[in-house]
Amino acid sequence: MTDFFNGIEPVRFAPDATGLAYRHYDPDETVAGKRLEDQLRFAVAYWHSFAWPGGDPFGGQTFQRPWFADDMDAARRKADVAFEMFGILGVPYFCFHDADIRPEGSSFAESKRNFEEIIAVFEAKMETARTRLLWGTANLFSHRRFMSGAATNPDPEIFAWSAATIKNCMDATHRLNGENYVLWGGREGYETLLNTDLAREMDQMGRMLSMVVDYKHKIGFKGQILVEPKPQEPSKHQYDYDVATVYGFLQRYGLENEVKLNLEQGHAILAGHTFEHEIALASALGLLGSIDMNRNDYQSGWDTDQFPTNVPEVTLAYYEILKAGGFTTGGTNFDAKLRRQSLSPEDLIAAHVGAIDVCARGLKAAAKMLDDDLLEAARRDRYAGWDSADAQAMLNSDLASIAAQVEASGRDPQPQSGRQEILENIVNRYV
Repeated sequence: MTDFFNGIEPVRFAPDATGLAYRHYDPDETVAGKRLEDQLRFAVAYWHSFAWPGGDPFGGQTFQRPWFADDMDAARRKADVAFEMFGILGVPYFCFHDADIRPEGSSFAESKRNFEEIIAVFEAKMETARTRLLWGTANLFSHRRFMSGAATNPDPEIFAWSAATIKNCMDATHRLNGENYVLWGGREGYETLLNTDLAREMDQMGRMLSMVVDYKHKIGFKGQILVEPKPQEPSKHQYDYDVATVYGFLQRYGLENEVKLNLEQGHAILAGHTFEHEIALASALGLLGSIDMNRNDYQSGWDTDQFPTNVPEVTLAYYEILKAGGFTTGGTNFDAKLRRQSLSPEDLIAAHVGAIDVCARGLKAAAKMLDDDLLEAARRDRYAGWDSADAQAMLNSDLASIAAQVEASGRDPQPQSGRQEILENIVNRYV
């Protein structure tokens, strides 16, 4: 045990409590046919919770953590604190990048040794802890070597370094029985077209992803390969802009049956979409894998990665997830960080507790909406005309035949109300 969370007891479900407690999240409550824990599948993000120093674009570190040092003793201390927090929260999963958990070595080989030593620490802790690995990934964006991308880098040596790093992270994820492996292209894009060969970079990115899929099968990894779309920031344009863009990319390189998506709320907003839009589209395309739950500050133009507090937004996201059948290997990862003024250990616990309760409220409201069937009944009614034999036959017809039928019918079809405000009022009954 460490003394970082000294005095903070494990968080329990206690609806009437005045201190730190879950007021809406009872992991054993049955919702839509599953335990709430099994529906939501919460995960803590190692990077924001334990590696982020509390900076922003205009100011540096505000957090002072006892493990903030660039050596292996500090990395082991960080792992001790992380697993202690997983236990306090009672979460079933965590996620990590390689750079979150180990210090950078003076060579690739040294970084790999450091990484593998901490993976062994994780493995030992996971023998007694209930927390498992939702997904692992590689940080191919923070170090200066990745300033021009990883897979898309103009330097083949950095492409090779990136491939080797991904291999190590996939091996570790496999070793820890991770349920997914994520590729997050933080700098797979461009800042200016003046020095960019778009076609070459996309082909390199496609080749790297193909190598990842091949290696998954080579080592017998049974988890899901996930790509995380993001439109911009830090790059002016990134090749994995949104769900639709990634789907086209996967089709182009023949990977649409091998790869699914890890969707983040903040990235959806940066792309000009709602989170529920991205989830619904991924579901329609057969690509829904997992989610990173957070929120943006809508008065800021960048990805602020705040913990979720908006129940109506969260409800609509889980509505689409439940419509799709719920998570399989995926889950709800809190890719969210404290505000830089929130300095205390209690802040870190309270942020997760509040977010978990918001998600529980949202999922329960979404399940009730689905069960009551008011929205889906309205949707079915709106498209009911397409259920007729004539309408279905028209889809297999041709323009000339359809035109002849329209002219012969003499009918003048009139628009029908989309009932948007009525449907929004229905949602508001639940949230």
